[in-house]
Amino acid sequence: MSGHSKWATTKHKKAAIDAKRSSLFSKLSRNITVAAKMGGDPNPDNNATLASAVERARMVSMPNAKIKSAIDKAFGAGADNAVYENVTYEGYGPAGVAVYVACLTDNRNRTAADVRSAFTHAGGSLGTSGSVAFQFERKGSIAIDKVIHSDDKKVADKDNATDEDEFMMTVADAGGDDYEDTGDQWIVWTAYDNMQNVQKALEAAGIEVKGSELTMVPTTPTEVTPSDAKKVQRLVDRLEELEDVQDVYNTMDMTDEVVAALAEDE
Repeated sequence: MSGHSKWATTKHKKAAIDAKRSSLFSKLSRNITVAAKMGGDPNPDNNATLASAVERARMVSMPNAKIKSAIDKAFGAGADNAVYENVTYEGYGPAGVAVYVACLTDNRNRTAADVRSAFTHAGGSLGTSGSVAFQFERKGSIAIDKVIHSDDKKVADKDNATDEDEFMMTVADAGGDDYEDTGDQWIVWTAYDNMQNVQKALEAAGIEVKGSELTMVPTTPTEVTPSDAKKVQRLVDRLEELEDVQDVYNTMDMTDEVVAALAEDE
């Protein structure tokens, strides 16, 4: 019985993971389709928003066939024509943390009702347009491993950590605004509309880029207790589970104490 029980548990866990992966691919496909359509160009080299969407998809091993299908859908006709639109919602979660929700939807009424319900159930409140957006700044984010496996001696290999002074100069030459040490990685921050150019310049300089994305960064992080941080995270999780939600940003100050508290629930 124990073997059967273990198999049943494993099977259910795999089903849950597969379902979550399918839902993620669905969201990413929708994002790619809209990015391609809005940019008016199916070539990521000429469409920065599409390039970012494709990069995110590849970071989670989305098949190339699905990526191509999503791009093709942007320029289809009739039943294949994409009819999604970008919609954003703003509000406050527990402890006064500002929350900004970016969605892609083909039904505004459905999406609004779902997002409002998520805020209400988590003890938050949905606000009006512009009520929290001013607390964020749009930026590009490029992740680079400190230790890079490469035969090219211009970059670090498994025996050498990246030299920070040299790296700093490379970032400046590439047009990056700033960089941040996150332990195992450097995060290069760029202007929202300049990320693709900076990434290409870094790669041309011999820097191996792990991933990149367009994001929103809080200008004034909100201090929260570990207990409130868990409440905010539950709101974020509930929102991210919604089919129409693409990204959720919040102003929660991610201190070491908060990060440790959130890790307890993983």
